[in-house]
Order: sequence, then structure tokens, then C-alpha cells
Amino acid sequence: MTQGPIAAQIILFALPLMLGNVFQMLYNTVDSVVVGNFVGKEALAAVGATTPIVNMQVFFFNGFSVGAGVLIARYFGQKDEKKLHTAVETAMALTFCICAAFTLIGCLSAAPLLRMISTPEDVFEDARTYLTIYFAGITGLLLYNMGSGILRAVGDTVRPLLFLILTSILNIVLDLLFVIRFQMGIAGVAYATILSQAVSAVLTMVLLTRSRDIYRLVWRDLRIHPATALQIFRVGLPAGIQSVITSFSNTFVQAYVNQFGSACMAGWSCYNKMDQFIFLPVQSTAMAATTFVGQNMGAGRKDRVDRGTLTTILLTLSVSAFLAVSLFFYVDNVAALFTQDPEVISFAALFTRTNIFFMLFNSVNHTLAGSMRGRGDSTGPMVIMLSCFVALRQIYLFVFTRFILNTPQVVGFGYPVGWTSCCIIEILYYYFRYERGAKRA
Repeated sequence: MTQGPIAAQIILFALPLMLGNVFQMLYNTVDSVVVGNFVGKEALAAVGATTPIVNMQVFFFNGFSVGAGVLIARYFGQKDEKKLHTAVETAMALTFCICAAFTLIGCLSAAPLLRMISTPEDVFEDARTYLTIYFAGITGLLLYNMGSGILRAVGDTVRPLLFLILTSILNIVLDLLFVIRFQMGIAGVAYATILSQAVSAVLTMVLLTRSRDIYRLVWRDLRIHPATALQIFRVGLPAGIQSVITSFSNTFVQAYVNQFGSACMAGWSCYNKMDQFIFLPVQSTAMAATTFVGQNMGAGRKDRVDRGTLTTILLTLSVSAFLAVSLFFYVDNVAALFTQDPEVISFAALFTRTNIFFMLFNSVNHTLAGSMRGRGDSTGPMVIMLSCFVALRQIYLFVFTRFILNTPQVVGFGYPVGWTSCCIIEILYYYFRYERGAKRA
């Protein structure tokens, strides 16, 4: 990615990423579709209630994997085989430690966290069951995410995509088998998910182990190198902290939604699934920006960094705008895939039509943040996003629901409040730190 046409490189890199993210999203989305149609709206609400809790751990790990990816991309751009090898082994050794910690913490904290967000009694047991099983098998997801992150850092997005397609199909088959044939209810979709994720992890580990490229995984060399680990955490920890605190904050948003009952919870769950699919091109181009900037910084091609950043922003805005317009007009049809309950569909449409166009601001947020992380700057985006996504959002929700108006639409609008303010502040930060600073230099 250090030479050649920028737009074409980013598109070719981001497309497999986006398709991969689509199939990764299908894990949880298919769970929602199956339980919503074959178990009931309470089960659909239960899956939705677990989402922000799951995201706290998964997003923290993804931030950590960003740190590893930036370091690996930089060494790959420098063609430094020794440092690249050390980074890969350290990243994987740390991943196994994190897997053990997340499994233990997740299983022990499932019930207390659900109580904390005021999960209704008619939803609580299903949510606890799903969450406990999910965390018991989270190792598969984390190993795949780190393995695919290593491959993406060196420019390989195709093979992780193929593994995801395969295991997503497997997840659909197992979901239907466990729920319809074996009548396992919400536990069935949870088991289907962790089994499919385990298969994707095994395939990725085998690929890394058998590779003959410089990023191959050598198990006998697996150890944590302190200096390398510090470099990974320097970039990855701020991103992880930002993600986990934002997700923790979103559990409180879920608590605001929960007060309106299971139909509203199920509608909020449907909206979140649709919103996440709109977010996929944003996430993919942000990851492309991180890798593109990381490799070019490592190769000393700073002339391509700013052009690449602007290109990814324009690409993301174009795709997000098209998807937002389409979903605005067809949201009822999409929500009907999850449930036939008219009250749930009504809530899903309300949340979607209120928020969907504000996702354009979020497109800029994450692309700029991805570019800055590629430069090695994770602290700036972390502070800005935490201030807007957590502090400002919670202040808005507290003030409006207690002193002005407490409705589902007002609660749902807490997301755009954070996105819009973050976009404005992040653009100013990027300009004054990088653009204006470069002109002065």
C-alpha cells in the first residue's frame, strides 16, 4: 500500500473487510432473526439486552488488536522481519492471556451486569443464559479477531473473509438446527455462535502456522516480549479503553430504553442491528485507513498519508449516505425480518428514522480516528470520543429524560448527540495537530 493509486488500493482492501464484517455481524443478527421468529419477542429483547455487555469485552479486545495491527503494518512496511516476528508472537501470547481473563470475568459478571441495566424479569433469564454461554466460548472469537488482524495488517483480507463466509453459513445451519429441530431456545443460538467462532479460530491459526511468509506464527517462539507489548498497548490500550467505556456507557442507554418495556427493547434491538450494518463500511474504511497510514508511515511515504485519509472519508460518506437513504424508506420491511410484531416494528422504525442520517457524522469520526491510530496517535481520538460518546451523551440523557421529555425517541437521539459533537471536535483536532502543524514545519 506504499505505492500505486490510493483510491483503488483502499477500495480493494476495504471491500473484503466490509464483506467480512457483514458476515461477522451475521452471527448476532441471525441469532436475533431466529429467536425473534421462532422463540418470541422476549427472546429477541434478551439478545438485544446482551449486546452492549458483549461489546464491552469484544470492543476492548478489538482496540488491543488495532495496536498490534499498527505495529505489524509498520514493520511490514519497513520489511523488518525480526521485529515483525516478535510482534506476531507477542500479540498472540497476550491474546491467550486475555481469552482466559475474559472468559472468567464474563461468566461471573453476566447476572450482575443485567441487573445493573434494569433488565425486566420476563427477559432476564433468557439474557443471562445467552450471555453466559457466549462468554464461555469467547476464546474462538478473540483468536479469530487477532489472527485476521495480523493478516489484514500485511494486506491479506481475502482469506479471513473466506473463513467468515464458511463459518457464518455454519452458524445459520446450527441456529436453525438447535432452535427448530432440538427446541433449545435461546441457548441454541448461543451454542451455534460459539461453535462457529471456534471453527473460524482454528482455520485462522492453521493458516498462520503453515504460512511461509515473514508473518508466520511459530508456536515454540510464543512469548510476551515486554518492549513490544508496551508498543502494542501504547496504541491499542487507548483505543480499547475508549471502546469499553463507550460500550459501558451504552449499557446505561439500554437501561433508559428498558423502562419502556420488552416491545421497545425489541425495537431498539432491531434498530441496533440495522445501524450496525450501516456502520460496516465505516468500520471497514477506518481499518483500511489505519493499515494504509501505518504502512506508509513505516515506509516514510508521508505524502500519501493525508491523501489516503481524505480518500477514505469521501468513500465512506458516499456509501453510508446511499445505505442511510435506502434504509430510511424501507426500514419497516427490514425490521419485519426480525419479527412480525407490529409494535416492535413501529419502535424499530422510530429509532431508525430519527437517527440514521446522523451516521454520516460518525463516518468522519471513525475514519479520522483510524488514520490517527495509523500515525501512532490513539490518545487524541480516545479523549475526544469518550468526551462525546460517554460524558456528553449521558449528560443529555439525564437532563432531557428527567427535566424536559422522557420518550423512546428522546432516548434514542442520545446517539446522534454524541456523533455530531465528536465529528466537529475531531476535525478541529486533526486540522490543528496535523494539517496546520505540517504547514508550520
